[in-house]
Amino acid sequence: MKKNLTLLLLVITVSAFAQDKMITKTGKITFEASVPSFEEVKATNESVSCVLNTKTGEIAALALQKFFRFRIALMEEHYNENYVESDKFPKATFKGIIEKFSATNLDKNGKDFIIKGTLELHGKSKEIQITAKISKTDKGIEIKSDFAVNADDFAIEIPSIVSKKVSKKVNIKLDFTVK
Repeated sequence: MKKNLTLLLLVITVSAFAQDKMITKTGKITFEASVPSFEEVKATNESVSCVLNTKTGEIAALALQKFFRFRIALMEEHYNENYVESDKFPKATFKGIIEKFSATNLDKNGKDFIIKGTLELHGKSKEIQITAKISKTDKGIEIKSDFAVNADDFAIEIPSIVSKKVSKKVNIKLDFTVK
């Protein structure tokens, strides 16, 4: 009897901790480094992992570089081989915290939150701060944000031959629904 009670308490404890973390493996990141009057430089990755701790507001995301898809296959090849060197630096990660986060105060209309953390890309780390709209839906907690980073901050070199066609300012849009 004592053994069964201990086992039951252990299962309840593990379940309670597991409920604090919500996850997705189908998050979406789109980036664009286009320059007006030239070919669109835009890619999307729909296999991004994200974990949110609903108790602490801690958030982490992982995007594999080779999962970014471009409209033009040659751009994808150049992106992986020349820009992010995805064989050498296969992933981009973010670890941070959502300030003043409370999952219980979320609704379908969403609320803007500040997220501070470290973005690691191409072997370089940079502290960033972004604004994200976070809402609670039937599907889970939605996190959406638009922000920009500078390629120079991550030692991503844009060859001079295409420097007029590719922006160093990279606009990033993320869309995650954690469950």
